Amino acid sequence: MTTFSLATPQVYTDTLPRAVDVVVIGGGIIGVCTAYYLARSGVSVLLCEKGRIAGEQSSRNWGWVRQHNRDPAELPIMMESNRIWNSLSAEIGEDVGYRQHGVIYLASTGKKLARRESWLEYAREHQLDTRMITAAEVEKMIDCKAGQWVGASYTPSDGRAEPWIAVPAIARAAHRRGVLIRENCAVRSIEKTDGEVSAVVTEDGVVICSRVVLAAGAWSSLFARNLAIRLPQLTVRSTVVSTTQAPDVYSGNAADEKVAFRRRQDGGYSMALCDLTEHFIGPDSIKNIGKFIPAMLTEWDTYRLAPSAPAGFPDAWRTPRSWADDEISPFERNRVLNPSPNQRAVDKIMQRAKARLPALADAQVSHSWAGMIDTMPDVVPVIDQLDNPKGLIIATGFSGHGFGIGPAAGKIVAELVQNKPASHDLTRFRLNRFSDGSKIELGPAL
Repeated sequence: MTTFSLATPQVYTDTLPRAVDVVVIGGGIIGVCTAYYLARSGVSVLLCEKGRIAGEQSSRNWGWVRQHNRDPAELPIMMESNRIWNSLSAEIGEDVGYRQHGVIYLASTGKKLARRESWLEYAREHQLDTRMITAAEVEKMIDCKAGQWVGASYTPSDGRAEPWIAVPAIARAAHRRGVLIRENCAVRSIEKTDGEVSAVVTEDGVVICSRVVLAAGAWSSLFARNLAIRLPQLTVRSTVVSTTQAPDVYSGNAADEKVAFRRRQDGGYSMALCDLTEHFIGPDSIKNIGKFIPAMLTEWDTYRLAPSAPAGFPDAWRTPRSWADDEISPFERNRVLNPSPNQRAVDKIMQRAKARLPALADAQVSHSWAGMIDTMPDVVPVIDQLDNPKGLIIATGFSGHGFGIGPAAGKIVAELVQNKPASHDLTRFRLNRFSDGSKIELGPAL
């Protein structure tokens, strides 16, 4: 298994077309799935990726495909995504690494168990198979230290997939359907005519189009800012550990309040902390702090603030906030956002995992990595079609929940692009919820 970086060989070098119907900015799970579903509908698409397909968070996430503990507005979309995942390998003719082994949310106290149980009202509303299980049931399902959990909530129909396998496989499927893909090709800006999208300006030239999808993950806010669009998105660092092959303590995904783990196809585990949210302070932090206060107060003990982002990061102090179409953009100066993992977090992950799962006592760190998660003040994404400029669709800020929901989210964005009736209620995901006086309603963080 692997994440991707600028050292990863470039795969896609399609010739820049003169014109297409749609340009998708960003080669992560959202952009790739959007392009795939547009191509299925016969729409001509150019996908521009400044670095590598799945180079950033889409190859660095936990690999969870979960309906469990979703925001109520996300849940119907995620349930559709789960159905897509189940048939995706057969549809595209490649294994995406999806396996349905369930998700367990563990609780160490009665109070925390009650919090887990409170979400079941949403599961029942949508006939989802989530149920509560006892401590004895937990210990039958997970090879763990006895007596540490009082119970859990469990969704058998949830699953897992391998991010570094799935996203490139979907990109190949989109390419086979006619999507033009160009890596090492940053989109610098959008051209408008009478308030409507008329072209994109890339580092390699201009492409005429009438629709643009902004699915640039951690970079979306910076791109929008250059267009005078306020998108209150910040980024947080997530450190993940990959272990060597180890005994099968549980074949699915599980998490308590401190640590999460997922069995991988290669016999190792991907693991991360559940109580650490690391944010590098930058100009956007200052500008948007007021909107993030509710989330920070709710999870105040998990937040760690660093004084400044490393050079070249989207919200670094010296990263330009505006540039001309003929200037080298920040996207070209940092092709693949590759943050260093937090070594203290790596050590803590292993300590906690081994304390809970004694069968992993001999497991070693194979390697570790970090990714920058695009997050919104209410922990749910923006999926919206803008009026100014008309023809720009934004799909970003999935707040660490994007991998699992990606296929259905891409399908929805493709509907928006084609002006088709939305198959789900997208009211919760409109951009103007942050500017029209609406109260910020927090979604579940994990």
